[in-house]
Amino acid sequence: MTVYESDLPGVGKKHEIELGDGARLVIVTHNTGKREVFRRESADSDSEKLFELDDELARQVGTLLEGAYFQPVQSTDIETLLGDNTLLEWVEVGADSDVAGKTLGASDLRQATGASVIAIERGDEVITSPGGDAMIEAGDTLVVIGPRAACRDFVALVTGA
Repeated sequence: MTVYESDLPGVGKKHEIELGDGARLVIVTHNTGKREVFRRESADSDSEKLFELDDELARQVGTLLEGAYFQPVQSTDIETLLGDNTLLEWVEVGADSDVAGKTLGASDLRQATGASVIAIERGDEVITSPGGDAMIEAGDTLVVIGPRAACRDFVALVTGA
């Protein structure tokens, strides 16, 4: 990321930040503390004003952007621990999964792993307490509960991982 800084005599400072698409974010900090935020489509184009903040609000927003209150943690696995050793997990069924196109009963997942499917998420639909005749489709997310080892075996069986 490249940041350009320049003085604006009698006004304050200007910072320009290159964005990934060739555009620039322009922040003008006035001597009064006011901030103006602009976007320029390219280094040669005119700026479009996005918004303006007073000093106090700009500092509050800056603190939020800096992550002072919340540091997101990126995770590829969703794992929720219930009690000492019981997990609640979400497992996506890939197109090449052996269980895609089978019913829960025919997939034999609970018998093979010891983990139970308590819901199936399919797009905007949620099938709660699915029976053995519930069809598993590629793209479904299976909500599973069981001991840690059982859930690990379940994930391996469904995803091939």
